[in-house]
Amino acid sequence: MTSVAGPDAEGERRSASDAAGVVVLAACAVWAVITAAAHDGRPEGVLLAVLAVTAGHAAGRIAGAVLPVAAPCAGAVAGLGLAMAVPRLAPGPQPGVPLGHAGAVAALLALATGAACCAAWATEAPGARLALWLLAAGTTVTAGLLGSAIGVIACVAVLLCSLAAGRTHRRGVGLAGLALTAALTTGTIWAMAAGALPDGLAISLEGRLTGHRVELWHDALALARGDAALGVGPGRFGELSPTAAALPLSDGKPHSAPLQQAAEQGVVGVLLLAAAFCWVLFALWRTARPTPVALTAAAALTALAVIASVGNALSFTTVSVGAGLLIGLATARPLAQDPRDD
Repeated sequence: MTSVAGPDAEGERRSASDAAGVVVLAACAVWAVITAAAHDGRPEGVLLAVLAVTAGHAAGRIAGAVLPVAAPCAGAVAGLGLAMAVPRLAPGPQPGVPLGHAGAVAALLALATGAACCAAWATEAPGARLALWLLAAGTTVTAGLLGSAIGVIACVAVLLCSLAAGRTHRRGVGLAGLALTAALTTGTIWAMAAGALPDGLAISLEGRLTGHRVELWHDALALARGDAALGVGPGRFGELSPTAAALPLSDGKPHSAPLQQAAEQGVVGVLLLAAAFCWVLFALWRTARPTPVALTAAAALTALAVIASVGNALSFTTVSVGAGLLIGLATARPLAQDPRDD
């Protein structure tokens, strides 16, 4: 028999995570406008990203409540279709590989894999679960066929984490591990931009990331040091970065979300980006959905965070909507409550 305190406690924890999300997303939008006003920047890109995440989250919450299995399945198919059928995920100049839309394709594939795995854990029908696992595996294979090495790595990581989540009963430990992964990746990128890594490791990473990307990171850190409080203003990196100006087809971005925030919105911008990721993990920790669903979504979103730390994946509206959709699906409360919910 369900205790009286159970529903009340669940409602309180959902309200806390929802309130935290509203505060963080609103703060991101307000700070973008403030820094833009201070330096004649262009906050439209940040505002569009915040709107995309918010809209995706709302759609995911509604769809996940009504169709807890079909909705994430449809999201996985849509993400896979976009990655295969849309070579240009954003208007404007398209830099060459690896500074083009490869990161966005990898991010979409990782999110699609996560959505398929979430759907697999949400169903109790053996046949449907097998088909959804095959969909997740097929997405990984598709990443290889598209020539996306980082997409293959991200999809495999999400798939393995999801399988491991089925044997995990303490989601807090898994979420802490994922948070540590994102923090270590960001710290490594920041150290490389500052030239603080050992020479051997720095040369090895630069060979994989390309010299152009590393030079963009150097420029971003230099701009951040010039005005650590407010940055140079949203959308102004391209016009102030010598490396970006020298590229024949530049999208005006440093291809690292943390460094872009530091350069354009200062320390507060970086803290808000970190707060947004922490809110995602907090919401997944407090969700009433089964632990495998929560940890699978967290793994996919951590993969997105890693990809965004070395690329411009978050600059694509489709990726922002997909991230918000997955968060909403994983935190929705199905109208027909799953008896395995913990």
